[in-house]
Amino acid sequence: MEKRKSNIGWYIIGSALIWGLTMIGCAMALKGTDAYQSIQLILGGGAAVHLIIIWGPLAVMTGKKHKEN
Repeated sequence: MEKRKSNIGWYIIGSALIWGLTMIGCAMALKGTDAYQSIQLILGGGAAVHLIIIWGPLAVMTGKKHKEN
């Protein structure tokens, strides 16, 4: 039986780490302040990093598999 390598698990873990760190950053920024602008920037940055690092390569990998089939 041939072992098939799949990196999708690493993408899921990476996604969880990015959003976990984003939430920790928001909690630290909110500690004792009324910092809506800071939170908006942190969440926007987290979303941008998530799209670039996770969904970009995942889309490329899925596209390659789709072309092979």
